[in-house]
Amino acid sequence: MATPSTMGDYRTQFTMETFSFLPPLTQDEIYDQVAYIIAQGWTPAVEHEAPANATHPYWQMWKLPFFGMDNPDELLEEVETCRRSYPDHIIRVIGYDNYTQCQGHNFVVYAPRM
Repeated sequence: MATPSTMGDYRTQFTMETFSFLPPLTQDEIYDQVAYIIAQGWTPAVEHEAPANATHPYWQMWKLPFFGMDNPDELLEEVETCRRSYPDHIIRVIGYDNYTQCQGHNFVVYAPRM
């Protein structure tokens, strides 16, 4: 699991995700949200985008969605790898619900200091 010092404060100047009205999530809370996505049987995915483009509806996907992933730690490692590759981008986790064919959940896990 990524450490608090590596994930950063993901508050931004605008609202753009499920938890934007709350204080930043702790690492344990992020882990719990990822575990929830997996427990629902949803397909997790990681997306990233430059802060200047964060209001656009389509973000860049980090790899393909992680079909069949059942370990939250693996997804958090992918988030950390994405963060190291794009340290100036905002990163969010999405849970795709294959039954309703839409996003069941999404939230920002990292944003660079602005």
